Amino acid sequence: MIDFYFNAAPNPMKVALFLEESGLDYRPVPVDTKLGQQHTEAFLAVNPNAKVPAMIDGDVSLFDSNAMLLYLGEKTGQFMPAAEQRAALLSWLFFIASGVGPYSGQAVHFQHFAPAEDPYAIKRYRYEAHRHWKIIDDQLSKGRYMLGDTYTILDMAVWGWAPRIPFMLDEATMAGFTHITRLMDELNARPAAERALDLPTRHPFKTEMDDAAIRNLYPQIFADAR
Repeated sequence: MIDFYFNAAPNPMKVALFLEESGLDYRPVPVDTKLGQQHTEAFLAVNPNAKVPAMIDGDVSLFDSNAMLLYLGEKTGQFMPAAEQRAALLSWLFFIASGVGPYSGQAVHFQHFAPAEDPYAIKRYRYEAHRHWKIIDDQLSKGRYMLGDTYTILDMAVWGWAPRIPFMLDEATMAGFTHITRLMDELNARPAAERALDLPTRHPFKTEMDDAAIRNLYPQIFADAR
């Protein structure tokens, strides 16, 4: 039995999609980050980085959503490409891990949650988020999925973050990413995606972004200068 620590954020959702697609037996463990549950000693023992998702599979403990996708793909042999495409898989997975996710998250943060407006930070992260997503859209223009005709963990990694594009950029930009939109429409129609999207609705996660939630999500805002 896999213990899957999650909330409704993009990174946990892409792992939830794999779990639902693969049929693996797992126990969802909600972590309400707006309540600060990621900072408890119990959770830090699972992920010292105080982020979701995290996972315990028997004697194996994992954190970072992309590492979890790769681990699960190799564990099950599902949603992995042919051996000759492994290098491409790793290149795109690390591109998503090191670029798409971080720049997307920073674009959202500086536009919507930073305590003071920083025009340079907004310009930089919007630019980089757009640049990275344009590379994803261009790759998807070459085939049905990120690696041609094979549905892989890369598509799940894209699926987790892509719904936030209108929030991090704007609706018009999302509309211009026609190949990402096509992929999203296809994956959202899959029963596994419906089940993954339903998972957070079965837990009473806090939705209000009040001062307490901001303090738990962005403790650096309130921390003393180092």
